Amino acid sequence: MASTSAPSQDLYAVADFCLIPMGTGEPSVAEYIAECSRVLQKSGLKHQVSICHEALVRCTISLTSPSAIQLHGYGTNLEGPWSEVVKAIHDCHAAVHAKGVPRIATDIRIGTRVDREIEPGTGNEGKVKRVQDILAKDSAA
Repeated sequence: MASTSAPSQDLYAVADFCLIPMGTGEPSVAEYIAECSRVLQKSGLKHQVSICHEALVRCTISLTSPSAIQLHGYGTNLEGPWSEVVKAIHDCHAAVHAKGVPRIATDIRIGTRVDREIEPGTGNEGKVKRVQDILAKDSAA
């Protein structure tokens, strides 16, 4: 088991954020969210894009190292070193402001853990798999 004391390196963070452009004068903010997605894709990290179920309007960008991004209808899941996660959110703000948006509100949830090692890019995946495994046991019973 990993130490629960403060790590000497950057914390591994699993985040969910929802960037909300304000004052655009338009009901749709899709173009601004696409700009944020471009920023995340241009982060310099290797990535692979795959479209999940179209009805869910969700796109998964699976990055091999060290961060993972998952864009969904009401936010984006992002994981990696704490400093890179918050920098990516900052860069999204800067890019959307550069497109003329005067105000942005962002809701952010970030989780960290130091009780065990998390393989980079598997934080959200591991959480979902654990719940699916429990539900599969229910179905098998």
